Amino acid sequence: MQASKELLLEQVRHYHREAQPERAFEPGVTEIWPSGAVLDEEDRATLVEAALDMRIAAGRSTRLFESRFARSLKLRKAHLTNSGSSANLLSVSALTSHLLEDARLRPGDEVITVAAGFPTTVNPILQNGLVPVFVDVDLRTYNTTAARVAQAVGPKTRAIIIAHALGNPFEVAEIAQLAQEQDLFLIEDNCDAVGATYKGQLTGTFGDLTTVSFYPAHHLTMGEGGCVLTSNLALARIVESLRDWGRDCWCEPGENNRCFKRFDYQMGTLPAGYDHKYIFSHVGYNLKATDLQAALGLTQLAKLDDFVEARKRNWRRLREGLDGLPGLILPEATAGSDPSWFGFAITVEAEATYSRAKLVDFLESRKIGTRRLFAGNLTRHPAYIDQPHRVVDDLTNSDIITEHTFWIGVYPGLTDEMLDYVVSSIKEFVAAH
Repeated sequence: MQASKELLLEQVRHYHREAQPERAFEPGVTEIWPSGAVLDEEDRATLVEAALDMRIAAGRSTRLFESRFARSLKLRKAHLTNSGSSANLLSVSALTSHLLEDARLRPGDEVITVAAGFPTTVNPILQNGLVPVFVDVDLRTYNTTAARVAQAVGPKTRAIIIAHALGNPFEVAEIAQLAQEQDLFLIEDNCDAVGATYKGQLTGTFGDLTTVSFYPAHHLTMGEGGCVLTSNLALARIVESLRDWGRDCWCEPGENNRCFKRFDYQMGTLPAGYDHKYIFSHVGYNLKATDLQAALGLTQLAKLDDFVEARKRNWRRLREGLDGLPGLILPEATAGSDPSWFGFAITVEAEATYSRAKLVDFLESRKIGTRRLFAGNLTRHPAYIDQPHRVVDDLTNSDIITEHTFWIGVYPGLTDEMLDYVVSSIKEFVAAH
């Protein structure tokens, strides 16, 4: 049986090499994607092996990935989930748990975040009956600052959740210090920044909770998937309960009676001895991932360092190639940081002799993919206009981002030839305008 499996997996690797042949880059013909998964023959073979073993639910690959990923980020616990958006929902929801007693967040409490970002950083605030407090960001870094966050703290403020923008760390050490001084929870949305550091410390390790996404655009992929990480074991236990239907039991699927008192509990108004596997202590969800996803995650995790270095290298090549072009505001790393870049942001100056729209149209006509900086100013979207929120000062730079900013790719699937073509295309456009 094992010999048959190894033969089949070798055939899968051979199939991958035939199905994914090296193709020469053709300028203006070959698509240059802004993001994408980089998958090799081992990724394909691992997925097939998991399918052969019929590991269709969360199991040993899931537990192994959680352990290795937590260790790689120097955190104690990781809980795999079905998306990065679900990871954010679990993190914010965990802060409302009754198990936190007087420290829990309650409806009407405020949570500081940024207006220029991705909606699922903000949505869990609203979904839990909390009130987002929006602050602006800087151009060039596309992050907010500790000073802005400090100014936003009010009598109802209880937490902060901010994403590291496009892999560029925000001033997380200073904001973590502020959170500690003001007795606030801090959630780091690290979905775009795995492998980044701030003042020599990995992003995702400053806050009470951190979240990661494994969507194909991100540093590691499982196709879909996400993760909540923490070194706070009480919060980890709450996250696990919320992810796993809200149940109180912590047995793994297929496992019984890890606590050796499965039929000895009395909780709520249930009869004494009610089966602990079916006692629910939270209003939860089923947001688990599968072993198929985790198996792919394990092979991807082994390549994380190489992926991060490729992103840094590609970002530098674009930054050096585009330096000094008139009309463009180019991105910069936050002081004290070593970003793990997700994308390369470009803002067209309002006074430029051309517009963002015309530059983007030109690039897209050459098969160079572009993306907006996510939602721009979230408060201007129809979904949020009538939602409760508070804005601190103005959102001038978030509005500029909405009108004038886009980003291009730095992911590891891009070659030097592709990046040089991107640079030469932008230079050609600017020179002609």
